[in-house]
Amino acid sequence: MFYSKFNRKIMAQVTLKGSPVNTNGELPKTGSKAPDFVLTNSDLSELKLSDYKGQKVILNIFPSLDTSVCATSIRTFNKEAASLDNTVVLSISRDLPFAHTRFCSTEGIDKAIPASEFKNDNFGKAYGIRIIDGPMEGLFARSVVVVDESGTVKYTELVPEIAQEPDYKKALDSL
Repeated sequence: MFYSKFNRKIMAQVTLKGSPVNTNGELPKTGSKAPDFVLTNSDLSELKLSDYKGQKVILNIFPSLDTSVCATSIRTFNKEAASLDNTVVLSISRDLPFAHTRFCSTEGIDKAIPASEFKNDNFGKAYGIRIIDGPMEGLFARSVVVVDESGTVKYTELVPEIAQEPDYKKALDSL
Protein backbone atom coordinates (compact mmCIF):
# COMPACT_ATOMS: atom_id res chain seq x y z
CA MET A 1 0.00 0.00 0.00
CA PHE A 2 1.35 3.41 -0.97
CA TYR A 3 0.44 6.93 0.13
CA SER A 4 0.54 10.08 -2.01
CA LYS A 5 2.11 13.39 -1.08
CA PHE A 6 -1.36 14.37 0.19
CA ASN A 7 -1.45 11.26 2.41
CA ARG A 8 -4.16 9.66 0.24
CA LYS A 9 -4.23 5.90 0.04
CA ILE A 10 -2.99 4.64 -3.33
CA MET A 11 -3.87 1.21 -4.60
CA ALA A 12 -1.64 0.77 -7.65
CA GLN A 13 1.61 2.12 -8.98
CA VAL A 14 2.97 2.20 -12.52
CA THR A 15 5.80 4.13 -14.10
CA LEU A 16 6.09 6.90 -16.65
CA LYS A 17 9.49 6.64 -18.35
CA GLY A 18 10.80 4.93 -15.21
CA SER A 19 9.39 7.37 -12.64
CA PRO A 20 6.70 6.07 -10.24
CA VAL A 21 3.12 7.19 -10.89
CA ASN A 22 0.24 6.35 -8.58
CA THR A 23 -3.42 5.63 -9.28
CA ASN A 24 -6.53 6.15 -7.20
CA GLY A 25 -7.38 2.46 -6.88
CA GLU A 26 -7.21 -0.95 -8.50
CA LEU A 27 -8.80 -2.42 -11.58
CA PRO A 28 -11.83 -4.62 -10.91
CA LYS A 29 -10.88 -8.21 -10.10
CA THR A 30 -11.22 -10.95 -12.68
CA GLY A 31 -14.48 -12.78 -12.02
CA SER A 32 -16.21 -9.74 -10.50
CA LYS A 33 -19.06 -7.78 -12.06
CA ALA A 34 -17.71 -4.87 -14.11
CA PRO A 35 -18.91 -1.55 -12.69
CA ASP A 36 -21.34 0.22 -15.01
CA PHE A 37 -20.41 3.72 -16.11
CA VAL A 38 -21.64 6.68 -18.11
CA LEU A 39 -19.23 8.12 -20.67
CA THR A 40 -19.75 10.49 -23.59
CA ASN A 41 -19.65 9.30 -27.20
CA SER A 42 -18.24 11.49 -29.99
CA ASP A 43 -21.78 12.66 -30.88
CA LEU A 44 -22.18 13.81 -27.23
CA SER A 45 -24.66 11.04 -26.40
CA GLU A 46 -24.30 8.92 -23.28
CA LEU A 47 -22.56 5.59 -23.55
CA LYS A 48 -22.91 2.98 -20.78
CA LEU A 49 -21.40 -0.44 -20.28
CA SER A 50 -24.93 -1.75 -19.75
CA ASP A 51 -25.74 -0.67 -23.34
CA TYR A 52 -23.59 -3.61 -24.47
CA LYS A 53 -25.12 -6.34 -22.30
CA GLY A 54 -25.04 -9.59 -24.27
CA GLN A 55 -21.83 -8.59 -26.05
CA LYS A 56 -18.15 -8.97 -25.17
CA VAL A 57 -16.54 -5.61 -24.45
CA ILE A 58 -12.89 -4.59 -24.57
CA LEU A 59 -12.21 -1.42 -22.58
CA ASN A 60 -9.07 0.10 -24.10
CA ILE A 61 -8.18 2.77 -21.53
CA PHE A 62 -5.39 5.28 -22.15
CA PRO A 63 -4.10 8.73 -21.13
CA SER A 64 -4.61 10.73 -24.35
CA LEU A 65 -5.25 10.34 -28.07
CA ASP A 66 -2.32 12.67 -28.72
CA THR A 67 0.41 10.22 -27.78
CA SER A 68 1.88 7.67 -30.17
CA VAL A 69 1.33 4.65 -27.92
CA CYS A 70 -2.32 5.57 -27.32
CA ALA A 71 -2.88 6.02 -31.04
CA THR A 72 -1.25 2.65 -31.74
CA SER A 73 -3.47 0.89 -29.20
CA ILE A 74 -6.61 2.35 -30.78
CA ARG A 75 -5.48 1.37 -34.29
CA THR A 76 -4.58 -2.16 -33.15
CA PHE A 77 -7.83 -2.82 -31.29
CA ASN A 78 -9.83 -1.24 -34.16
CA LYS A 79 -8.20 -3.64 -36.63
CA GLU A 80 -8.74 -6.66 -34.37
CA ALA A 81 -12.36 -5.70 -33.56
CA ALA A 82 -13.30 -6.02 -37.23
CA SER A 83 -12.79 -9.78 -37.08
CA LEU A 84 -14.41 -10.50 -33.70
CA ASP A 85 -17.97 -11.79 -33.39
CA ASN A 86 -20.28 -10.17 -30.85
CA THR A 87 -17.48 -7.93 -29.54
CA VAL A 88 -17.13 -4.17 -29.18
CA VAL A 89 -14.08 -2.09 -28.31
CA LEU A 90 -14.52 1.10 -26.31
CA SER A 91 -11.58 3.52 -26.60
CA ILE A 92 -11.69 5.45 -23.32
CA SER A 93 -9.81 8.56 -22.27
CA ARG A 94 -10.42 12.00 -20.78
CA ASP A 95 -9.95 13.67 -24.17
CA LEU A 96 -12.89 15.75 -25.34
CA PRO A 97 -15.40 14.01 -27.63
CA PHE A 98 -14.40 16.45 -30.39
CA ALA A 99 -10.80 15.21 -30.20
CA HIS A 100 -12.07 11.62 -30.43
CA THR A 101 -14.06 12.54 -33.56
CA ARG A 102 -11.06 14.24 -35.18
CA PHE A 103 -8.75 11.34 -34.36
CA CYS A 104 -11.14 8.63 -35.57
CA SER A 105 -11.91 10.41 -38.85
CA THR A 106 -8.23 11.17 -39.54
CA GLU A 107 -7.11 7.63 -38.67
CA GLY A 108 -10.00 5.75 -40.29
CA ILE A 109 -11.14 4.27 -36.97
CA ASP A 110 -14.51 2.70 -37.70
CA LYS A 111 -14.87 -0.25 -35.32
CA ALA A 112 -13.53 1.00 -31.97
CA ILE A 113 -16.09 3.24 -30.27
CA PRO A 114 -14.72 6.48 -28.80
CA ALA A 115 -15.69 7.27 -25.21
CA SER A 116 -14.78 10.30 -23.11
CA GLU A 117 -15.03 10.97 -19.39
CA PHE A 118 -16.03 14.50 -20.44
CA LYS A 119 -19.28 14.88 -18.45
CA ASN A 120 -19.22 12.22 -15.75
CA ASP A 121 -16.08 11.43 -13.74
CA ASN A 122 -17.19 8.13 -12.20
CA PHE A 123 -15.37 5.85 -14.65
CA GLY A 124 -11.84 6.65 -13.44
CA LYS A 125 -12.95 6.31 -9.84
CA ALA A 126 -14.82 3.03 -10.34
CA TYR A 127 -12.01 1.42 -12.34
CA GLY A 128 -9.19 2.77 -10.15
CA ILE A 129 -7.12 4.03 -13.06
CA ARG A 130 -7.01 7.79 -12.50
CA ILE A 131 -3.42 8.99 -12.08
CA ILE A 132 -3.22 11.02 -8.86
CA ASP A 133 0.30 12.46 -9.06
CA GLY A 134 3.13 13.21 -11.46
CA PRO A 135 3.04 15.05 -14.79
CA MET A 136 -0.02 13.12 -16.05
CA GLU A 137 -2.09 13.66 -12.90
CA GLY A 138 -5.80 13.52 -13.69
CA LEU A 139 -5.43 11.32 -16.79
CA PHE A 140 -5.96 7.55 -16.96
CA ALA A 141 -3.24 4.95 -16.57
CA ARG A 142 -2.97 2.71 -19.63
CA SER A 143 -5.04 -0.40 -19.05
CA VAL A 144 -7.30 -2.98 -20.64
CA VAL A 145 -10.39 -4.63 -19.19
CA VAL A 146 -12.29 -7.39 -21.00
CA VAL A 147 -15.91 -7.99 -20.00
CA ASP A 148 -17.99 -10.97 -21.12
CA GLU A 149 -21.61 -11.01 -22.31
CA SER A 150 -22.97 -11.17 -18.77
CA GLY A 151 -20.91 -8.23 -17.49
CA THR A 152 -18.22 -10.29 -15.74
CA VAL A 153 -14.59 -9.17 -15.87
CA LYS A 154 -12.61 -11.81 -17.77
CA TYR A 155 -9.23 -10.06 -18.03
CA THR A 156 -7.46 -6.96 -16.74
CA GLU A 157 -4.10 -5.38 -17.41
CA LEU A 158 -2.72 -2.29 -15.79
CA VAL A 159 0.24 -1.67 -18.11
CA PRO A 160 3.26 -1.31 -15.79
CA GLU A 161 4.94 1.40 -17.91
CA ILE A 162 2.57 4.01 -19.35
CA ALA A 163 4.84 4.50 -22.37
CA GLN A 164 4.46 0.85 -23.46
CA GLU A 165 1.63 -0.87 -25.31
CA PRO A 166 -0.78 -3.30 -23.65
CA ASP A 167 -0.56 -7.05 -24.25
CA TYR A 168 -3.04 -7.28 -27.12
CA LYS A 169 -2.68 -11.05 -27.48
CA LYS A 170 -3.60 -11.78 -23.86
CA ALA A 171 -6.57 -9.42 -24.01
CA LEU A 172 -7.87 -10.94 -27.23
CA ASP A 173 -7.20 -14.51 -26.07
CA SER A 174 -9.36 -13.87 -22.98
CA LEU A 175 -12.37 -13.52 -25.29
